[in-house]
Amino acid sequence: MFDKDKIEEIRQARQASGGDVEPRSLYTPADLAETGFDYLRDLGVPGQYPFTRGIHPAMYRERLWTMRQYAGFGSAQETNERFRYMLERGMVGINVAFDLPTQHGYDSDHPRARGEVGRVGVPVNSLRDLEVLFDGIPLGQVSPANAINAPAAVILAMYVALAERQALPLERLSGSTQNDILKEFIARGTYIFPPAPSLRLVTDVIEYCAGALPRWNFINVCGYHMREAGSTLVQEVAFALADACTYVQAAVDRGLAVDNFAPRFAFNFTAGTDIFREAAKFRAMRRLWARLMRERFGARKPDSWKFRTGAGSGASQLTAQQPENNIVRVTLNSLAAILGGVQSLHTAAYDEALALPTEKSVSLALRTQQVLAYEAGVTETVDPLAGSYYVESLTGEIEARAAALMGQIEREGGMVRAIDSGWVHTQIAEAAWAYQQRVEAGAEVVVGVNRFVEPAPPPGFALHRHAEGFEAEQTAALKSLRETRDSARVRRALEELRSAAASTTNVLPVLVETVKTYATMGEICGVLREVFGEYRAPQVY
Repeated sequence: MFDKDKIEEIRQARQASGGDVEPRSLYTPADLAETGFDYLRDLGVPGQYPFTRGIHPAMYRERLWTMRQYAGFGSAQETNERFRYMLERGMVGINVAFDLPTQHGYDSDHPRARGEVGRVGVPVNSLRDLEVLFDGIPLGQVSPANAINAPAAVILAMYVALAERQALPLERLSGSTQNDILKEFIARGTYIFPPAPSLRLVTDVIEYCAGALPRWNFINVCGYHMREAGSTLVQEVAFALADACTYVQAAVDRGLAVDNFAPRFAFNFTAGTDIFREAAKFRAMRRLWARLMRERFGARKPDSWKFRTGAGSGASQLTAQQPENNIVRVTLNSLAAILGGVQSLHTAAYDEALALPTEKSVSLALRTQQVLAYEAGVTETVDPLAGSYYVESLTGEIEARAAALMGQIEREGGMVRAIDSGWVHTQIAEAAWAYQQRVEAGAEVVVGVNRFVEPAPPPGFALHRHAEGFEAEQTAALKSLRETRDSARVRRALEELRSAAASTTNVLPVLVETVKTYATMGEICGVLREVFGEYRAPQVY
């Protein structure tokens, strides 16, 4: 029973459970000694391997994180106006939200799009919509993050075509494409094609960008959506990094040298309200990713070892009850991300549990970042939590637990097989259910929901109201587009795309030429559906 090998096996099995890290009441040097903590090996200095303390030597003393806000609703014109409004107020990066029909590769006049056009993002049916979306916004001066996955290659092709229209050299084009399709199979459901051709498209984007867009982040691996779906913190780390390793391996298998593309890998994770655990999470991921890239994939460039990540407020922690409390929660989210050393940050608006944010609420969300950046003193020294017995112990435990869970995924046959079998979905569903049970039992306190509840709702405040008529306008615009474009040119381009998709050719150069004909998202994805098929999720519950 007390065999050393058996005890180690039990310890690893416990770590691989993916359960949340449970802090103890007191931490001392003994806690670090138990893990064999070594300052130079495990912590080091900022800007050097293993980057626990940050990927840049001076971090925010030299350059603040990119302040982003997530926007997209109504029409391309209305979203353009919101972008301009926020840029005028100090926003640096644009996070573009696309509506559900666009995410699923449908045009706004498709029967399945009915009632969803412009509701939770901007509809982009063709290059013309992107031209309106970025009208008056010089692409060389902004860094958009396009939150798009299944049709990521199509949106990227449109953006490249738009840059060419603005005569912007592609080597100057900066921004990112989410392009993380595996987490769509796991957590969100906006997939189109089966895993194999979906992974092929992801790799096409990586290969194309490595050659043509040296400043473009071709993938934004998104643990955020795992957590929003109900995963634990450890699962968020392990599942996202397992996805990332799958993408790296796919690119290597394509014949790409790891150091030629790894420096442009980017990530996005939740910043929750538990400041110390969340900050430790980002520190642990930097160290774990550096070791994975150097030891598993043999990367030699220090830039290939750097874990560049954005963070977003944990939107599922926002409450419709007493929504002003969300202002405090978002401040804590932001502080956790900053103390964790992220490269960009999106702060949610306090009214997002009720509606899309208003100009007032989104401005306050941005001001939250600005106050922290310029008034709170958190940028004056690099990694101010370093050396804390608690935080260093948390960092090590999160790294160990995530690594153990990633090992379990490998034993399941890798991430794609674990998705196909439903194993990953089950892990997240069980974690989400356990959390909800704790909330309903009162063991997990949510202020204003299960404790400190107000007897009656407070007086209402102004909410964003979705303007009607966008669907009809989009349908009319599509009809006009199809009547005025060169239809024969569109047909030829779609046939060339069909041939490229059916072969092993990288589809991106063909897609760039296709979108220039004003072929629509629905037409392009329709061709790809015919070649690749459509995915149907397994029933696992």
